[in-house]
Amino acid sequence: MEVFIDRLSFALGDETNTVEEAVEKGRTVSTAAALKEAGFKRHHVCRPGTTAYHLARRAVEGIREDLGDVGAIIYSTCVPINGNIGEERRFQETRDVKYLMDFPASHLQSDFGLDRAWVIGLNQQACTGMLGSLRLAGGLLASEPEVGRVLCVTSDRFPDGALYEQSYNLISDGAAACIVSFSPGGFRLHTCHGITNGAMAHASDEETVGNYFSYAHRVIQETLGKGGLKMQDISWIVPQNMNLKAWQILSRLLKFDVQRVYFPTLEEVAHVISGDNLINLKRLGEEGKVGPGERVLLFMAGYGLNWQCTILEKI
Repeated sequence: MEVFIDRLSFALGDETNTVEEAVEKGRTVSTAAALKEAGFKRHHVCRPGTTAYHLARRAVEGIREDLGDVGAIIYSTCVPINGNIGEERRFQETRDVKYLMDFPASHLQSDFGLDRAWVIGLNQQACTGMLGSLRLAGGLLASEPEVGRVLCVTSDRFPDGALYEQSYNLISDGAAACIVSFSPGGFRLHTCHGITNGAMAHASDEETVGNYFSYAHRVIQETLGKGGLKMQDISWIVPQNMNLKAWQILSRLLKFDVQRVYFPTLEEVAHVISGDNLINLKRLGEEGKVGPGERVLLFMAGYGLNWQCTILEKI
């Protein structure tokens, strides 16, 4: 049975700062000039007291009326601490580990009245977590069609005091959500694929960048092969929001028109951890740039090190 991805939504951190403000507040390693040259202009940061779960709720609230009879929730976090909303202080006071296992996905199920939904937490795929969620959702529906509808959510905010720059990219706190189901609409899930190189789990920024192009090219080519497609069968690439120059190089390696690499939100939202693909895909649909039958390739790289790729077909 065919599976479809629809009802895209996202939420961003409360405060918007320019690159210059981020540098002044000590949130970056690079200079403002270097980050602006990479394509960044501003980013979004949560105020103290705003949690990753608050962001998740906001993202799902945007599609509340379209949730329907959700049979499963796949909730991914890039930073593992965002997979627990219990208080560290209570654990220290009581030594009771239940305060370390207060899972946000369970709260989401309850808060939105999704009583039938079974919960899955995904927290070791870093920035690729949403693409991993789409893959799991597709596999779950194929093996257990009675699940019917899967709510995929990713949500992260960096801890107070953290640097908001990783591998020379400016980071934003944020969340994204979508529905994966048998209901025709949005995009058909065509092919999913991923690569993990655990030997590079502690790679430095320089090592991460050094391996980025070879692994990005590899995972994209393997995904195309898995789906019986070639690069010319892809109408758009929708990647994560990262350094502009990286895609100028990678598009040449792929022999793909860089003008068809679509990440227009780079300037305004920066790299929203695991949410970039959905944010950019939502914009692509809203602007009417993709037509029925056209294929869109989503790509993400993340620590671990992980690379994932998903091919969708517009309905």
